[in-house]
Amino acid sequence: MFDTNNYLSFAVHGAQGKHGGGVAGTVEQLLAFLENLTTKSPTDIFATIMPGISAMANIHPLVVHFPIALFSFFVLIDLAGSLFGKQSWRQAASWFLYLGTIMAAATVAAGLAAAASVPHGDNVHAIMERHKHLGISILILSSVLSLWRLLSRGVIKGGANVLYLIIAVILGLLVVFTADLGGLMVYKYGVAVEAVNSSMLDFFHDHQHSH
Repeated sequence: MFDTNNYLSFAVHGAQGKHGGGVAGTVEQLLAFLENLTTKSPTDIFATIMPGISAMANIHPLVVHFPIALFSFFVLIDLAGSLFGKQSWRQAASWFLYLGTIMAAATVAAGLAAAASVPHGDNVHAIMERHKHLGISILILSSVLSLWRLLSRGVIKGGANVLYLIIAVILGLLVVFTADLGGLMVYKYGVAVEAVNSSMLDFFHDHQHSH
């Protein structure tokens, strides 16, 4: 298998690879990696190239980052565009909103599938239910804002604009709270995270960084 750590070490420090020195060693290692791929099935090839995705129990953790980023950009750009009277900024913000809504729908669908398949206890179930309800609320609010935007052709003024921005800020806050609950389930309760065996714990304890 292609040693990416060794490749990065060469790229940054000019270190020698385990198959030889300099560029020649790195090329040799890359060619060996590609040759090894030709002996694998499509499923094994994907697992070799994308080991993180292959290890996921579901795709919810993969897609959830997109609506978080897209809605964050939407709220910030739309507020700035409204504050400084930049309609072009608000038009750009519209695309972040539309794409965010599409990805929110995919995220909610993946999350509902994950909730039905991921093992969890009663203490996590309550958190998961709040997380689910907030996620669905985000999808509903973003859909309303998107439809409003489309029907108004992106031009919202006066009191309607104030109301629109208030809903947009509420959407942004819901994204923060929903992401926080998702992080709580993963990092405190280990939902959908494979347990670490004792040998790996010893490795973690022994491993130290020095810079």
